[in-house]
Amino acid sequence: MIRIEHLTFSYDKTTVLNDVSFSVGEGTLLAILGPNGVGKTTLFRCILGEQTRYAGRIEIDGIDARTLSVRALAHRIAYIPQTHAPAFRFSVRDMVLMGTTHRISPLSSPRAAETAIAEEAMRKLGIEALADKDFSRISGGEQQLVYVARALAQQAKILLMDEPTSSLDYGNQLSVLSVVGQLARDGYTVLLSTHNPQHALWFADGILALKNGDVAAFGKTREQLQPELLQTLYGTDVRLLQTDGGPVILPITKREEIK
Repeated sequence: MIRIEHLTFSYDKTTVLNDVSFSVGEGTLLAILGPNGVGKTTLFRCILGEQTRYAGRIEIDGIDARTLSVRALAHRIAYIPQTHAPAFRFSVRDMVLMGTTHRISPLSSPRAAETAIAEEAMRKLGIEALADKDFSRISGGEQQLVYVARALAQQAKILLMDEPTSSLDYGNQLSVLSVVGQLARDGYTVLLSTHNPQHALWFADGILALKNGDVAAFGKTREQLQPELLQTLYGTDVRLLQTDGGPVILPITKREEIK
């Protein structure tokens, strides 16, 4: 569980997060929404302990995050970045094994126990057939699943995902988010930042919406994610259409007739 109380953070004299408070429990997928520059990534950096000069309090499983060592945080929280090519060539198995490094001393090699954990993480996500492939040569969707498997190998129950589908095609976006949604149903706590509010409608249990560093909305997705909020966040007029597959966000646009 994560509990944030009155979190305020500034770079020099610029306030990025202002009195942010929310909590998210086990088995919940919370989507974090808002335009660029509203503090989504800074919020993650504070939770991960990369930024500690904040006012307010961050609790991880009831413990003040400031009192947790890097290793202790790694036992509790895993970070899943956007897809990117690593500087060196690694196999998929090696990439997933990196999630177990907090379990061993800095100069040690992974043991059989760590290898077994990595293999189980790949099996859980259905990517065990990729184990010996070069990570840089698999598809973007497969790479993102490898990052998720690495997080599972870390055996942390809290997952922070920073725009994990931003570079993926439509099909891979849905595939990855379906996996993430299942992880929440399996008991993981997932915080996922996204620029696509439709993803939140389809997959998230709740939303945290940020605007200019302030909390614009927090609560259950279908209750909070209304046209008025999207206008506030993005300056865009939309409708919510109810379909057999759930609500769909329809932007209201003005198009000149093509002559």
